[in-house]
Amino acid sequence: MKLSPRDAIGYFAKPDPKKAGLLLYGPDAMRIALRRQEVIEALIGPQGEEEMRLTRMSGAEMRKDKAMLMDAMKAQGFFPGPRVAFVEDATDQVADAMKEALFDWREGDAQVIVTAGSLKATSKLRKLFEGHPSAYCVAIYADPPSRAEIEATLKKAGVQDISREAMVDIEALSRSIDPGDFRQTLEKLSLYKLSDPSPVSSEDVQNCAPATSEAEVDDVLNIVAEGRTPELGPLMIKIEGQGIDPVALSIFTMRHFRALHAAASDPGGAASGIARARPPIFGPRRERMTRQAQGWGVYKLETALGILTDTDLTLRSSSRAPTMAVMERALIRLAMLAQRR
Repeated sequence: MKLSPRDAIGYFAKPDPKKAGLLLYGPDAMRIALRRQEVIEALIGPQGEEEMRLTRMSGAEMRKDKAMLMDAMKAQGFFPGPRVAFVEDATDQVADAMKEALFDWREGDAQVIVTAGSLKATSKLRKLFEGHPSAYCVAIYADPPSRAEIEATLKKAGVQDISREAMVDIEALSRSIDPGDFRQTLEKLSLYKLSDPSPVSSEDVQNCAPATSEAEVDDVLNIVAEGRTPELGPLMIKIEGQGIDPVALSIFTMRHFRALHAAASDPGGAASGIARARPPIFGPRRERMTRQAQGWGVYKLETALGILTDTDLTLRSSSRAPTMAVMERALIRLAMLAQRR
């Protein structure tokens, strides 16, 4: 039987032990692995694998030994409790052996959990699970998590009291990082707020969000965009000492100023433009960039983009000028431009 995405969320958290099995398939191996872990833990508990109530096998192993799944399904473990037979990377080549095991499944046998890559509608394995009266089939796609999925992940992580602004940031974060990092971030947020009774804020989310390469140059970008020229020199020495490439710094700066230009050009105003930015901008950084866009205005930002374009061409040319010095000169010009009214 097919499970709709909405029904699947509830089933992953509380699978039916009286069903024969579940097939998870799709192009995103990370998302499938996370869902598979969730289902198996819900069935056998966190100690199930230590108590040898989980039997693992690959599709390749099952092809060589067609009775492997049947044996694992019927075997009686030393420890009491529900059991799972997990088949990883299954293909249509194991569909016949899988069919024999599923139709011989009886209540009390190990539940069969199967993962696979992308399967066509004509796939024998997919058709088997879709047509079986006591098994489920769920397609896992690389779509951003829905609000319901985010809320379920928050609940599991123990994060409850969340401000409206923080929830907007959490949703934005879920669309900008992979599912594994997102889940770890929420677990980190739960620990971060462990002894703090106040609601989760945007700043809390930002403090727990994974660091990115762009975050390493955020201070430089903010100094430049806010016209704090005297602070630029010492920070550039530090940036150069960290080995950041001038071309990479140019790319980050261009991306930042393009985002400011798009925001300043938005008919709904800078705040509306920043809210629509992709990838999403969240937390205090969103408010800061909104102020920067409002302070610069469209025309000065167009001048800034011209300076950055010329600098990028110089950096990529055969010029013998020191590249970091070229980049620093451009940043000083931008910082001085920011001071003009």
